[in-house]
Amino acid sequence: MTPTDPSPPGPVSLPQAFAYWLKLGFISFGGPAGQIALMHQDLVERKRWISERRFLHALNFCMLLPGPEAQQLAIYIGWLMHRTAGGIIAGTLFVLPSLLILIGLSWLYLSYGQTPWAMALLHGIKPAVTAIVLAAAWRIGSRTLKNGILWTLALASFVGIYVLRLPFPLIVLGAALLGALGGRIAPEAFRVGGGHGQSRQGGGPALIDDHTPTPAHARYTRTGLLKVCLVGLLLWALPLAGLTLVFGWQGALTQMGWFFTKAALMTFGGAYAVLPYVHQAAVEHYHWLTPGQMMDGLALGETTPGPLIMVVAFVGFVAGWTQSLFGAGHEFAAGVVAAVVVTGFTFLPSFVFILAGGPLVETSHGNLKFTAPLTAITAAVVGVILNLAVFFAGTVLWPAGVGAAPDGLAMSIIPVALLALIRYRWGVVRVLALSGLAGLAAELLASGRLTPA
Repeated sequence: MTPTDPSPPGPVSLPQAFAYWLKLGFISFGGPAGQIALMHQDLVERKRWISERRFLHALNFCMLLPGPEAQQLAIYIGWLMHRTAGGIIAGTLFVLPSLLILIGLSWLYLSYGQTPWAMALLHGIKPAVTAIVLAAAWRIGSRTLKNGILWTLALASFVGIYVLRLPFPLIVLGAALLGALGGRIAPEAFRVGGGHGQSRQGGGPALIDDHTPTPAHARYTRTGLLKVCLVGLLLWALPLAGLTLVFGWQGALTQMGWFFTKAALMTFGGAYAVLPYVHQAAVEHYHWLTPGQMMDGLALGETTPGPLIMVVAFVGFVAGWTQSLFGAGHEFAAGVVAAVVVTGFTFLPSFVFILAGGPLVETSHGNLKFTAPLTAITAAVVGVILNLAVFFAGTVLWPAGVGAAPDGLAMSIIPVALLALIRYRWGVVRVLALSGLAGLAAELLASGRLTPA
């Protein structure tokens, strides 16, 4: 196929699409920006399954929704090409490899995480995690906070969650209301460009091109909308009811299903936006895991493919294991079941949003409006992420408590890692790997098994 091929590619079978989505699930590193760029390169430029305009139109819709936009974009394209089955396959394979990998890493962590070498690696990785969160706040802030109003929203959000201890959903709701009001009073202040950049259009027409008619299954009907909503409601309610009958409403698995449903609906602005909410609940309210374990889970999540919000699988596994939900000797089974429950309830809304809303988007083919609330939420998210970074920094720099001597290794790694991420644009896996090696080297030096030259 040449760059100027005048003919569109041939039809893509469901098995061909299955193979691509499975491959993507194993190589989708780099966070949402990297994942979306990878799909653009593959689907728009190389394979030409979908045109640039249709791709970006779908992406704009996904960015307005709570949840991982890269996974939702995969669902959308899979659904557009191969109906509901295609969407389910694309969305499931986007997260399934990550779930399996995280279950394995969580088992290794709980089984061998207290060995000296593992603790030394984590000693170096934890400061890097703090730097990664700070870098995320910087990236989102530099893209979003374009005027004084949005800066004020970010500052108010930080004060609200750090000083006043306001719950995350209340901050999101308040920001959305202020954005809706501000979009009417001062629309220019909330008309901020976003997105993940645009690449060049691939050569030649696409299989789903700019003027390709909307396929019959993607056209809006009231019956289709009601059907998707009803099936989605049943897929959520029946498992939750089953967990309630078996374990009771206050049972750990039931509460995980209920909490992570709420968390999924709060994931505006990416995984870093909802992590403080997850931390608040999992560590402080339910006591499913410790602050240190939460940081370790985030580090593991950064090193695996798939959406970063997959760190919730680690939270579920650790909770199921440490609380011995199925009794002594069955910790692994409890961890696996909890991880699957948490993952299912976290990602189910994404499928419903796309399968229900996709026909409306395909029918309109116009620019999406009413983005002012999202702009305000994204500004507030900067303050929320900064709060998470401050909390992590306090835990890492002063592990014995504020007022005690700071951790020298952490003080060295945080600024270096931050410089590598922001100035030199290193990938998070590279930063985490080198930081872990620094922790291991520091342990060897301290024990006398490694002497400096």
